[in-house]
Amino acid sequence: MKPALALAGLALSCAAMCSGGEGDIGADFRGEAARFKKSCSGFAFNALASCGELLFTDHPLHLAIGSLAPGNGLGTGVALVGHWTTTNWRNTFDVDAVGSPNLSWRAGGYATFVWAKVTPPKPRRGRPRPGSLNIDLTYEQPVIHAYAETDSLNKLGFFGIGPSTAETARAFFGLRETVTGASFVLPVSKYLPFLERLNISILGEGNGRFVDTRGETGQDSPSIEQIYSAATAPGLLTRRGFAQFGEGVRLRPSFARDHVQLDYLVKYQQYIGSDNYSFRRFTTDVSHTFQIYKNHFPPAYQDINGPDECFVSKTNSTATDSGATKELSCPPVLPSGPTRNYAGSLQLRFLLSESIIPAGHVEPFYFQPTLGGSDMNGNTMLASFQDYRFRAPNLMMFRAAFEHSIYKWPIGLALMVDEGKVALRRSDIDFSHLQHSYSAGLTLHAGGFAMVYAMFSWGGREGTHTTVTANTSLLGGSARPSLN
Repeated sequence: MKPALALAGLALSCAAMCSGGEGDIGADFRGEAARFKKSCSGFAFNALASCGELLFTDHPLHLAIGSLAPGNGLGTGVALVGHWTTTNWRNTFDVDAVGSPNLSWRAGGYATFVWAKVTPPKPRRGRPRPGSLNIDLTYEQPVIHAYAETDSLNKLGFFGIGPSTAETARAFFGLRETVTGASFVLPVSKYLPFLERLNISILGEGNGRFVDTRGETGQDSPSIEQIYSAATAPGLLTRRGFAQFGEGVRLRPSFARDHVQLDYLVKYQQYIGSDNYSFRRFTTDVSHTFQIYKNHFPPAYQDINGPDECFVSKTNSTATDSGATKELSCPPVLPSGPTRNYAGSLQLRFLLSESIIPAGHVEPFYFQPTLGGSDMNGNTMLASFQDYRFRAPNLMMFRAAFEHSIYKWPIGLALMVDEGKVALRRSDIDFSHLQHSYSAGLTLHAGGFAMVYAMFSWGGREGTHTTVTANTSLLGGSARPSLN
């Protein structure tokens, strides 16, 4: 937890030094106090709704709520958000800490630096030919993230490694992991006009990962060390540090007036550990989203924000009332327009993760991707199985998902079909013996984003599974560092 607290203190100190005078953070506290007094002093329904919105989204201080890794409950706590802006950069920091009923917790500090001096794209000349694609160019911006986060999780499932593990082989373990480092997003399309339609960005990251695993007793299955060893669970009950680097390319073009949105990611990572615990990972994640209506929302995660931020504007702006600024405004949780929530989409996704392990080395079991229920990062895959059901160095998954609002309320109906498998060797990743899962449930939207999923899943030959997950990031906040 110490690196997270150190970065939090650094961010607070930098904000104070860079702002001058009373400081942006002081002005923001005054503005929040004025807004809270105005919205939370009455008992009318509208006032209560506005007060609740302030409690969960306002700055610089608001409540933080989100699911921890499956099995560890809903984390609740507080988040502090601040900013300091220069001529060309919009800089923000957030610090948060949450805990859950089973004494699991997460604490982190995050700093985000956005290059805000942006030249808008020139409009295309002429009118599109009948039947041609109308391309809406949404440019990425240069962004740098610095972060330090510690997760302490008291209940994680382990069934062994490989696609043929038994449901009865479940054991539990605990894990504490600190991730500290930096990442960047560098758009290249606007610098290379012949690539502008592809909306290409180059990604990079450099992290230190410090992992401590432990047994977990008092559960309805044995503790991991009682039935597994370091040979069957590499990295069992050890403390290890890793240097981890990653490089990638992301494409986010959109066509047909944003009705067709593509999101392609290719990423290569290197995990460098002591002894024989080094490996590399190659990931391909391809998603096609087809929007039914004209209400197009931004991606669930936006690079320009930290995980506790939901700012809308990417550029600098002038101050408004009570010390707030336009760039520090969040999307309304319940938009006033009656059709703002009326939306529907179909998504097709393909995910492939392959590990390249040198001779004589092994990949620690806690870094291996999982299928079943949700993984450590809260990503739902093959939801009809138990959480973390299948684990191996290599993974492949296909998904078809449909979501549509119920009437004009911020509630949606979600349907999902997953097929996938894990494999010990890359050569075993093929289209045979795929596991499958069907899911149906409800989503709860806030600010145009699906923040809560409640799903009932079946079809996996091991019974059914009900999951309820709450997004770990605020409305349009960036994703938190991955735990594997």
